[in-house]
Amino acid sequence: MTILLLLNMFNLACCHEVVRNSLFLAGEIGGNDFNHAFFIRKNIEEVKTYGPYELIGLGARTLIVPGNFPIGCSASYLTIYETVDKNQYGCLKWLTKFAEYYHHELQSELDKLRGLYPRANIIYADYYNAAFTLYRDPTKFGFTDLKVCCGMGGPYNYNTTADCGNPGVSACDDPSKHIGWDNVHLTEAAYRIIAEGLMKGPYCLPQINTSCLMNVSSGYFNS
Repeated sequence: MTILLLLNMFNLACCHEVVRNSLFLAGEIGGNDFNHAFFIRKNIEEVKTYGPYELIGLGARTLIVPGNFPIGCSASYLTIYETVDKNQYGCLKWLTKFAEYYHHELQSELDKLRGLYPRANIIYADYYNAAFTLYRDPTKFGFTDLKVCCGMGGPYNYNTTADCGNPGVSACDDPSKHIGWDNVHLTEAAYRIIAEGLMKGPYCLPQINTSCLMNVSSGYFNS
């Protein structure tokens, strides 16, 4: 019995050490929650009440918490919510404003968590602005327009009855020329640029390299 208790204590200590020294990507929070809600046309005020959860209580020291993508530029929503109420980049204004709202609300909550847990590195990954850069000037990055690569029909190469992977639905010859792979997901080319903006650019707050250096210098990985 004593041996089993010691083994359990050892395993618990090992797990705690792994959790403390790991980098957690907590999200992107809300993506599927928001997508499901908007696909079934839930009221935007109800969707605003949806919120994230935390891992710090389990011992996590370093977390990256991403925001959401500019869903107003998604081919699925542009198709489902047909409207002329779009911004100069062709994205739905009301959904773009919702994404901005979530972007600010999440950052506000993360600031509160930083105050409660000053020894934790809580990094905000700004998916919204990292991705919106592509929609703002697609040709700068070698992309064409808002049409997705894998789909069929409609102004955005998508319709609700023919998803990518369904019989008769084909992919484009060169996905690297498209921001969107299908009605929800982006292409590898788009994700690569977004990742570079997060890892090397201004879209992580604080920037990832600075946070890692702070962790090492303060002894978080060795304490």
